[in-house]
Amino acid sequence: MSEHRTSPNGPATPTSTYRVQLNQGLTLADATALLEHLERLGVGAVYLSPVLTATPGSDHGYDVVDPTRVSSVLGGRKALVELSERAHALGLSVVVDIVPNHMSVARPDADPWWWDVLEHGRDSVHARCFDIDFDAGPIPIPVLADDGDGGRAALEGLTIADGHLVHFDLRLPLAPGTHSPGDDVLDVHERQHYRLVSWRRGDAELTYRRFFDVDHLAAVRVEDPAVFDASHAEILSWGREGVVDGLRVDHVDGLSDPGGYLRRLSERFDGWIVVEKILAPDETLPSSWPVAGTTGYDALREICGVFVDPEAEPALTALAREHGVATDVAEIDLRARGHAAADLLRAEVRRIAALVPPHDDGANDPWTTEEAVAELLCSFDVYRSYLPEAEPAWTRAVGVAVERRPDLQPVLKTIDLSVREEPHGELARRIQQTSGMVVAMGTENTAFYRGTRFIALNEVGGDPASFGSTVAELHTAQLRREASEPHTMTTLSTHDTKRSEDVRARLAVLSEIPDDLADAVRRWSAREPLPEPALDLLGWQTLLGAWPIEDERLVSYLIKAAREARLGTSWTGPDPEFEDRIRSWPARLRADAELYTEVEAMADTLKAPGWSNSLGQKAVQLLGPGVPDLYQGTELWDLSLVDPDNRRPVDHEERARWLARIEAGLRPPVDETGAAKLHLVRTCLRARRDLEPTGYLPLIAEGHGAEHALAFARTVRGDRHHALAVVATRLPLTLADAGGWGDTVLPLPSGPGTWTDLMTGRSIAPERMDGLTTAHLAEVLDRYPVAVLLRD
Repeated sequence: MSEHRTSPNGPATPTSTYRVQLNQGLTLADATALLEHLERLGVGAVYLSPVLTATPGSDHGYDVVDPTRVSSVLGGRKALVELSERAHALGLSVVVDIVPNHMSVARPDADPWWWDVLEHGRDSVHARCFDIDFDAGPIPIPVLADDGDGGRAALEGLTIADGHLVHFDLRLPLAPGTHSPGDDVLDVHERQHYRLVSWRRGDAELTYRRFFDVDHLAAVRVEDPAVFDASHAEILSWGREGVVDGLRVDHVDGLSDPGGYLRRLSERFDGWIVVEKILAPDETLPSSWPVAGTTGYDALREICGVFVDPEAEPALTALAREHGVATDVAEIDLRARGHAAADLLRAEVRRIAALVPPHDDGANDPWTTEEAVAELLCSFDVYRSYLPEAEPAWTRAVGVAVERRPDLQPVLKTIDLSVREEPHGELARRIQQTSGMVVAMGTENTAFYRGTRFIALNEVGGDPASFGSTVAELHTAQLRREASEPHTMTTLSTHDTKRSEDVRARLAVLSEIPDDLADAVRRWSAREPLPEPALDLLGWQTLLGAWPIEDERLVSYLIKAAREARLGTSWTGPDPEFEDRIRSWPARLRADAELYTEVEAMADTLKAPGWSNSLGQKAVQLLGPGVPDLYQGTELWDLSLVDPDNRRPVDHEERARWLARIEAGLRPPVDETGAAKLHLVRTCLRARRDLEPTGYLPLIAEGHGAEHALAFARTVRGDRHHALAVVATRLPLTLADAGGWGDTVLPLPSGPGTWTDLMTGRSIAPERMDGLTTAHLAEVLDRYPVAVLLRD
């Protein structure tokens, strides 16, 4: 059992976290039962998905309806306290995900704050909680079916029952004094503070701010101190009472004033705080934010990139172009962002445009102003600025917008001057918080499914324009992380990633054989193509990366990808024939025995090198700078795709059985079971917890295989020398083709003692009396493609 350490300033930073996705099938009591297993694994903190009361039937918790209560479905506050007590007794910290940006309004009768707003309008005591433009009239609720009649037929189905307006299973309140027995239901509807309207009108006409374009997630005004207090009373009590030691803040970029919110939160929550913030390459968090760092997508991009071979770019680019798939990343992004701003978020754009002051030269018509706002929102090279901080990002965005649309310069100049004069004003706040939505919806949710040249790069926080990275670049990033944000979270898989770390590791192998992949895709697509080029290219890569995969999972993923791309079908305009061709694809593949055998054979060639990549990137993450997060279930091989696929139930009993065998002395081979990964995870997490590594020293191999070695060393508690070293293999197929490690050696940091590989138990004796030790990689990495070396 580990010690639960605290500091005079509150709970210590966790040594690592293990993410648990709570729902009806995995409650707080169930999570409590997992804690002993996590402690034995070496985990430092259990990291819980949102625990506040969510909309009925929620399977993820991000759709909170009551921020004042822990979900009774999950077990309520009592279960959270019991989990905390057990965790602390085992030496584990407790970290909880919170969602300050929005609340679910899908079921008004489940959300007491929203219900009160619908009942009383701007006079509601909760009216200030939501970002609603009451001056625009009744609140539109876009739920009516619309077969081209604007929802009029659906409106005829309204009834009144038990003092409520009823539309199928949707119950809504009636404002006091607006209904008498015998009143026509449509007349009663017209008297309310809201209006049921066609579902098609939401994107352009909503008068409340949303989470992205999700009409049933209404933004919360946590910038208002009273709203902050009301929505965070329960959360803050967890800190005061020692129940929770850390918080992960969801979607911080959606807030009106992220910095102000985080300062208020940190003043009243004395614990570890990280924020879900996607950093562009070379971007850093605002220095004024009192947080430990991000949730780690920047580390994901940097670590995974070093396992991709940049030499593959020309061949894969040629294949994509030949296939009819766009490869200009900037142009793909611009088109996708333009659609997000002009169509999906038009209501938000119109609200911003109404705030732009008149200008002297040029047209002042609303349409031109909306165009200028949309163009500016599409022009950021980061998710958003935080004026007066990150001013260069704002300046670049304005410059890009003017360069692309010189005809809009007068309006853009007016916006720029107004925002600079009042960087905390409403215009500045709304532009900045909306730019993050445009980037996320345009780039991550759409462009990543259109530009499918090499999908291992199309990841949250990723940069498809940068085809892999060098070992030197990773070392530079790790040194920066250790120096500036040593307690930031790092990750390889989350509930939001487009695919799991192990799928990504297999895909990285394809970068070593780009010509083989290109030849195969040409043959296969000629025989059994998917109905659109970008989807087709994505489909073959996905099949290879996630093989073997059940038909239902593959089809669900491909339909989601196609709808996100909006190139042949979409969420709002599904094409049945197009989607039927996707649904029939797996059966068509199996029916073509020769093709199916070819796919299976290529997938098999990726397994072993994919496992090597998986172990390598995991070792680098778990023992590198930052606080590593382990997503549930990924201690064994996990070939999950984007949500909801990555929220499938985890077989914790299987993992417990393997852990017991490893504790008993088993050193498993690298094979289908994935037990080797669990062995590595346990080795790294326990070393991290027991040794508290700090510092970062890049290690450089020598010999003909040197470029395939990624290694670094760190100091440990109680030792001034670098006494912990990690060695990982990169580009394993290319290494094998070159004859293996051969004479490649890795000089280890000097100092007293003997180095031992914690994975194999074998020692590396010093070569000289002065302590010089050189690891011969052909020997050290003969059993596992990674080594965790400790000097005693």
